Amino acid sequence: MRRLINQERPDLIHTTLFEANLIGGLAAARSGVPVLMSLVNTPYVAARLQDPHIHPLRLGAVRAVDAWMSRLLAWHFHAITEAVKNAAVRTLRISPARITVVERGRSALRLGARGEERRRQVRGQLGIPEDDQVLITVGRQEYQKGHRFLLQALALLQSSRPRLRLLLAGRSGYANEELIRLNSALGLKDRVWFMGHREDVPDLLAAADLFVFPSLWEGLGGAVIEAMALGLPVVASDIPALREVVEAGYNAELVPAGSPHELARAISALLDDPERAQSFGARSRQIFEARFTLDRCTERMLDLYEKVAAMATGGTTRTPRRVPSPVG
Repeated sequence: MRRLINQERPDLIHTTLFEANLIGGLAAARSGVPVLMSLVNTPYVAARLQDPHIHPLRLGAVRAVDAWMSRLLAWHFHAITEAVKNAAVRTLRISPARITVVERGRSALRLGARGEERRRQVRGQLGIPEDDQVLITVGRQEYQKGHRFLLQALALLQSSRPRLRLLLAGRSGYANEELIRLNSALGLKDRVWFMGHREDVPDLLAAADLFVFPSLWEGLGGAVIEAMALGLPVVASDIPALREVVEAGYNAELVPAGSPHELARAISALLDDPERAQSFGARSRQIFEARFTLDRCTERMLDLYEKVAAMATGGTTRTPRRVPSPVG
């Protein structure tokens, strides 16, 4: 990496996630090339220590290295939400002045529109009857995503809502076997479709009635943004990052994280009030178009690239010679 930097002489180096931040920062040290590190999650929140796959001492060691490289290797930081910025200031002792918040966006063209015809077509392909009530959640099967609370909420609703089903899309993870066992123990059977990794998530969203996101912590919640782009009403955990993304009471119901009963209540409230659910869905699309389109977020990232590249020349603003093209 150091040889590549010396050969190419880039205007800046942009890294994301711990390993890339460490390797990129070390490789660029003393090269004079500015390093922009992206902060994309809140990895040191207390809730993470409840994950049975996390070792507290190892996490503490990673946090110490993270704080060290943040002080000595990064020139500036990009955070995807104010929640991520605030967490980094608190846990890594990064100065707020060194962090610029730019939300991530999505391509409206790639996602497409919802529409009744698309809904019927996708449901037909999946074999879902028109009168079924369909919940969807999207996320890898890990402790962080809180899927077990959603399954428990579904169990609370199954006697009163015989046509309610859940599409659970996302790659397998450490929680996969636990979720399958829990699904069986709760007697949910084929009410929950474990769909694994999917390339057609926008279609799945278009087929659903309600998007549910029970995460215990998040940096942004990209799946929520995609659901809003498809005009879905949202039920989600009341955590800092998601409070920034949705508008509670206008396009989303926020409930305490880790509460199956509150999840069940919020889901029922929206399913029982189609007019309100439709209003929430329309507002979701409006929020997406105002804040989360790919073009808008790309322009803000280009501005940040110029700002960081200028640090190498003592503040003289210049456009980087080569700017990567974002992929929708």
